Amino acid sequence: MHINRRGLLRLGGGLVAGAALASGCQSQPLGNGGGSSGSTGRLLRSAGPAPQPFQVPLPVPPVLKPVRSDATTDYYEITESVGSARIVPGRATTIWGYNGTFPGPTVVTRRGRAAAVLHRNRLPVPVVVHLHGGVIPPGDDGYPTHLVLPEGGASATGAHAGHAGHGRSAVSGNIAQGSRTYRYPMDQNAATLWYHDHRMDFTGPQVYRGLAGFHLHHDAVELALPLPSGERDVPLMICDRAFTEDGSFHYPSRDPTLLEEAGVTDRYKDGVLGDTILVNGAPWPVLEVDAVRYRFRILNASNARRYRLALDPPPRSGTAFTQIGSDAGLLDRPVSHDRIDIAQAERFDVVVDFAGYPVGKEVTLRNEFGSGGTGQVMRFRVVRAARDDSAVPDRLAEVEPLDRSAASVTRTLDFDQRPAGWAINGRTFDPNRVDVSSSLGSVEIWRLNTDAHHPIHLHMGHFRVLSRNGRAPGRYDKGWKDTVDVPTGTETEIIVRVGGYRGRYVFHCHNLEHEDMAMMGNLQVI
Repeated sequence: MHINRRGLLRLGGGLVAGAALASGCQSQPLGNGGGSSGSTGRLLRSAGPAPQPFQVPLPVPPVLKPVRSDATTDYYEITESVGSARIVPGRATTIWGYNGTFPGPTVVTRRGRAAAVLHRNRLPVPVVVHLHGGVIPPGDDGYPTHLVLPEGGASATGAHAGHAGHGRSAVSGNIAQGSRTYRYPMDQNAATLWYHDHRMDFTGPQVYRGLAGFHLHHDAVELALPLPSGERDVPLMICDRAFTEDGSFHYPSRDPTLLEEAGVTDRYKDGVLGDTILVNGAPWPVLEVDAVRYRFRILNASNARRYRLALDPPPRSGTAFTQIGSDAGLLDRPVSHDRIDIAQAERFDVVVDFAGYPVGKEVTLRNEFGSGGTGQVMRFRVVRAARDDSAVPDRLAEVEPLDRSAASVTRTLDFDQRPAGWAINGRTFDPNRVDVSSSLGSVEIWRLNTDAHHPIHLHMGHFRVLSRNGRAPGRYDKGWKDTVDVPTGTETEIIVRVGGYRGRYVFHCHNLEHEDMAMMGNLQVI
């Protein structure tokens, strides 16, 4: 059966459109301009007054408390709702946030305790929630058509009629009215995870408006290490945005209501790059630090921008960053970096030792892939000497090696642009088609080829990087990952352990404009 992807995401007239983004924006730089080196996309410039860098403190998202607990599970509640933030001078920015905030509250879990998260949708559009990096049963993973319709909106039956283009086989039984409880076993190693919207065809604009938050998962191995903790364990969600004259997020949607036509205008089909860098929702913020070690959980939550992060000035001795973890958990041994390349959706768990700087020193986290305003990310201000009981041990965790001889299947997947959209092996996404069928517990080699820079993400499939262009993995490929950055015109080999659960999952490019324009496939675990 032929599928019309656009039909799925129309809703009946019973839903009222939310605040639309302004349709035009002056070509006026924010800050000192914006470079895009290393990114696939086009710069979108802001209009209106520009935030001044290094004027606001770094906000740290609050930790969400369970509403109740039982012998096995902690229960949480989150509401997707409209909120307001002060980001640009003298203007209020309307956001779509988890509990009305951007980023959303941080969920903290520990291995051995399941989590059940009730999400209520009080936005004017459907939502889907994906726990990125989680090992989750398919019904709770956030499959792109498993919609949660707005609370108090059209009935599931009525709304489904507006999705007729996809047919019931794609969505039957998976439409929730008003709310859905996502159940997460959390039987996996400690890792920096994050949750975000995953609605088919509209992930890009809905994440851009604020639907993203941290989920920090611990286990006994990690908690036994003498790593920096408490207020010295800081999540950093880095993203870029552009703004209209009135302070609204500026995004070039074909349909600003996000109810009918999906996608962006042709000029931005390669990806949307903003000219304002936000960290935890604040423009170029400042964090006051003691002259001790800090643990930073760095997440690139941008739609299309890649970053090369470096400290300016670098420490007087040693390296800037000591990496202790990757997407899916701790490394076996720490790795030192003077700079870090991070693609969309990747996470780097690092330790920075500010004892290498004198009290009073200001240290800027720079983006060497940017210029002007996009060349700066945030600033650290070393304000006092303090006692430091933390350490980075030579051994962190046991990390299972995975040799290519263990693989039973080798696949080649080409990520490139076709007339119908961004495609995988020449085909755009169809929720009714199985693209890859894998046996639970199997080990496979995937050869990923690209025509442009694509960060490739596998749901429910953690992997190791085997090679790049037939050579050894890169310096940033250590440990188990769920997202890999594949540069233009290259081949990256990964070795995947298909673990977890049987059912249907997706894999896709995490340039969110590419994903929304159909660069996604189905993985059926059998």
